[in-house]
Amino acid sequence: MIALLIAHNTFREAVRDRVLAGIVVGGLLLIALTRLASPLAMGEDLRLTVDLSLSAITGLGMLVILTVGSSLVAKEIDRRTIFNLLSRPLPRPVYLLGKWTGLTGALFAVAGVLGLALTLLLAALGHGSFTPAIAEAVYLSCLELAVITSIAVMFSALSTPVLSALYTLGLFLAGQCCDDLRAFAVHTQGSLKTLLETVANLLPNLPLFNMRTLAAGGDVTSAAHLGLATLYAALYCGCVLMLGAAAFESRDFK
Repeated sequence: MIALLIAHNTFREAVRDRVLAGIVVGGLLLIALTRLASPLAMGEDLRLTVDLSLSAITGLGMLVILTVGSSLVAKEIDRRTIFNLLSRPLPRPVYLLGKWTGLTGALFAVAGVLGLALTLLLAALGHGSFTPAIAEAVYLSCLELAVITSIAVMFSALSTPVLSALYTLGLFLAGQCCDDLRAFAVHTQGSLKTLLETVANLLPNLPLFNMRTLAAGGDVTSAAHLGLATLYAALYCGCVLMLGAAAFESRDFK
């Protein structure tokens, strides 16, 4: 119950933030501007619109995480409101869980608005059949953002906003290369192979959430893929938040 209250307050603060409003407006403009690039697509204008719009949803979500998520705890410390919260019988892991849930909810709202705008645009162009594919792609993008948010919350509880943003961005970029690391590990041997496989397993497997290519063709993914991605996101977020909570327990704010 306490975690839900913290989540509600975090969600409300994020929604009221001007940065979030600006990102939503910018996302809507980007989706509309993708139509201007259609003459350059050589007959693939629809695919270009879907691909760029879905990429914008992920990219703008990352921008929200880096600007808002990396300073979630630091903002509370600067306002000194965290002392009032933690002076009560409030477990620190519950505090972090509430923060993650609130920001994740705000990201889901942003992705939902942009995904709806893309769906309406495609319907206006006579491609309403793309709706299921867009819905699945947006859902997977939300899961990806939820995973990155957990990493941002973990770092925000341990470091400064600037370092938290850099660490989060670094893991996001590294997570995009998981498949490449595994492919490279196949052609190596010994300790290097073990090292590459270990790093690939520890990094967030972000390619699992990427179905832009399928959605650009109007194709849906399988139920097994959606279920696996959901389970992976839940487990990864849980592990990251538990790791962050364990380190957050020993942090001294004096």
